[in-house]
Amino acid sequence: MEPVFILALLLLGSFTGFAAGLLGIGGGMLMVPFLTLLFTWRGYPLEHIVHMAIATSLATILFTSLSSVRAHHQRGAVIWPVVWLLAPGILVGSLIGAQIAGRLPTFWLSVVFATFVGFSAVQMLFDRKPRPTRQLPKGAGMFGAGGAIGLISSLVGAGGGFISVPFMVWSNVKIHNAVATSAALGFPIAAAGTIGYILAGRGVPALPEGTVGFVYLPALLAIAAASVLTAPLGARVAHSLNTRPLKRIFAILLFLLAGYMAYKGYKAY
Repeated sequence: MEPVFILALLLLGSFTGFAAGLLGIGGGMLMVPFLTLLFTWRGYPLEHIVHMAIATSLATILFTSLSSVRAHHQRGAVIWPVVWLLAPGILVGSLIGAQIAGRLPTFWLSVVFATFVGFSAVQMLFDRKPRPTRQLPKGAGMFGAGGAIGLISSLVGAGGGFISVPFMVWSNVKIHNAVATSAALGFPIAAAGTIGYILAGRGVPALPEGTVGFVYLPALLAIAAASVLTAPLGARVAHSLNTRPLKRIFAILLFLLAGYMAYKGYKAY
């Protein structure tokens, strides 16, 4: 790979890791559009670049979620019983979501991504938080909720916080516990989603060298190495800043990225 491409991946990992630590958002919403841009610049097959970007984004969460969970666990903020109840559904949903994504044309996959990023941007721009009106469901309800979280997260290459945090807050879980527990849920989402995208990409022709299924290993290694280093720095900075204005600026960036992904889908239609 050219040094410029490696540098771009390292910068992307540094930026997404810092933003995730600073604003408490998943890096996938940033990573997928920029990976799509970089893969397009490299001239990779247009019909596969969005699938590669989402799969690679999910795989990086395997690394970043571990450091995040460790920090939250040390503060006693992770509600582990909720993690164990949601995890089985998440594993199933993430595997299914990856298989669906592997069969979706680039147009529809881009539309799905743009829709959910746009939704997240609206939530962030207006700082909307659901009113706590009920308790967490039991048994099959938690499995179903986990399945939905895993399915959507796997389709868009994110850690699931944009769904799981509002779901838990709505169910009377305190916000800091919801964020911490969501961080713990990122690992099973990433693990099952990565396996799913590896299986979905097996035997797909014209994928570039260095891919395992749809996961592009050179990008995974560079981004994971950089983001693991910068995420704790972003978290430390967050404690000394009022992040609400930053979140609104970031929401505008998300709108632009959603528009870019919609444009990529239109071009591939």
